[in-house]
Parts: sequence; structure tokens; C-alpha cells
Amino acid sequence: MQIVGYEPSARGPALLLSEGDRENEGGVADVNGSGSGDGSDERARALETGVRRRPLEPGDRLSYTLGARHCAGTIDGETHHPCDRPATPYCEYHTSTWVCARCTGTCLKDEMDCHEEHAIYLAAFAPDTFKVGVTKRWRLETRLREQGADRGAHIHTVSNGRIARELEAEIASQRGLTDRVRTAAKLESLAPDVAESAWEALLAEFDVHEPFSFDYGLELEAQPVAETVASGTVVGVKGRLLVLERGGTNYGVDMRDLVGYELAVDDESDGSNRRLQSSLGAFE
Repeated sequence: MQIVGYEPSARGPALLLSEGDRENEGGVADVNGSGSGDGSDERARALETGVRRRPLEPGDRLSYTLGARHCAGTIDGETHHPCDRPATPYCEYHTSTWVCARCTGTCLKDEMDCHEEHAIYLAAFAPDTFKVGVTKRWRLETRLREQGADRGAHIHTVSNGRIARELEAEIASQRGLTDRVRTAAKLESLAPDVAESAWEALLAEFDVHEPFSFDYGLELEAQPVAETVASGTVVGVKGRLLVLERGGTNYGVDMRDLVGYELAVDDESDGSNRRLQSSLGAFE
């Protein structure tokens, strides 16, 4: 069993697990569509497994030990195509780059296809990290929740993605705002409150169409310890950050850092005296 993906808080948080045992003799066949004529295509299809969604609800108990980590392969609907290459979370053949994320107004595609309303928004991550971003208008609230934003504000609506990216870049430059927030900063936002005076001062510079405020149900008195672990009691999920309680300590886990790990079910884990199997420094 392998962790092959995750769903953030906006979609009903869950880990995506490959089902069934993988074939180990001789490694995994070529699953990149480059058949060699030696039966590797047929063998690759034989290695396909189903994908199981493991919900992450407060109070749920995870009892997994992390094993070896390698490429998570690809998911096609409910089918997982495995890959044994060592790069994580994805190898060069299974890494997809969304070119729109790098757009600043000059389309990087052969033909521009973002001809629908886009929203430019502000997002706050406690205590005082503020960003400007762009998304399709109908996805605005979902996008804010996916990122784990504590506050949000819709400040502009434009007719297409090109104009949105141009305006985003202009606002970021003029106001000194970031257009992305690192996981370490999001981990810091799990415990403190938003600096309301600074946030309100920023909003005062714009014509706010709609404000947002989010509660992820995390009532933490202190910032969780950054770990990569899949064992403990689920406290909650904020964006892609999973908070687990184990042995009286809360741990903040970036679910992306779990992707690619082989899992073993640890039925004996009681969360108190067994060693955490994790990757330290995951949030650096």
C-alpha cells in the first residue's frame, strides 16, 4: 500500500491510497507509455491497482508506519499506475507542471484558453502573511480553503486569466505582497490569530467585493511540531496541513510530504512509546 495523493480541506480531506500489493520481482515495468515490445505494456497494466480514499475526520485514528519512498506514479480516475523510480513525490516522467501557475500575463500555451471570469483575491495566513492570488471566479472560496487561508477578500473580477495575471503581478509589485506562501509559514498559522489591524489596513486599499473568514476547527494553544508521520489521532486539516496528536504532542504534517511512501498498518501503535518514523526538517 502506498500514499499516492491527497485531498485538502476544501474537498473533504483525505489521503489517497493504492490498494493491493505491488509486484516486487525485477521492479515495476515501464508505465510511461513507451512500450519496448517485450511485454512491458501488458505487465504495466497487470500492476495497476485501485485507489482508496482514506477520509481524515477529527478523532480518526491513523496507524501507519512509513516505509520506503519512491515515485507515486499516476492516478487515472480510480486506477493507480505505479512507478518504482526513486525521485519523490514524482519522477521526471510523472511530474506535471501547470504552466498557468507561472503566467504573469504572457500566455505560455500554444493557444490561450482561459476565456472566463477570473477573480483576484487577497488571502491572510496568521499572524501576518498576506498574499495576492488569482483563480477562476466560481472557484474562489474553494481555492482559499485549499490553501488554508484564515481570511480572504475578493478584490477584482476580470474577463480572462491573462488580465487577471497582469493585475496580480501589478498588485504584488506595488503593495509588496507575495503570490505564494511556503508551507513553513502556513505551519506557523495553525495556532496564532490573524493580525486584524494589519489585515484591515490592507483591505482599506482596495474595493472589496466579498470578504471571507474560515474556521478549520483547530483549537491549538501552540504551534504543532513539524513532522512527516502517518500515525496518531486526527485533530484536523487546514489546507494540505494535517494535524495529528500523538503521545500528548501535536504534529503538523504537510500531506504532500507523505506522497510516495509505502505504508504498513501498525496495529500496535498507541501513540505514546513507539518511535515516530518520520522525515525531520520537512518544512525547511
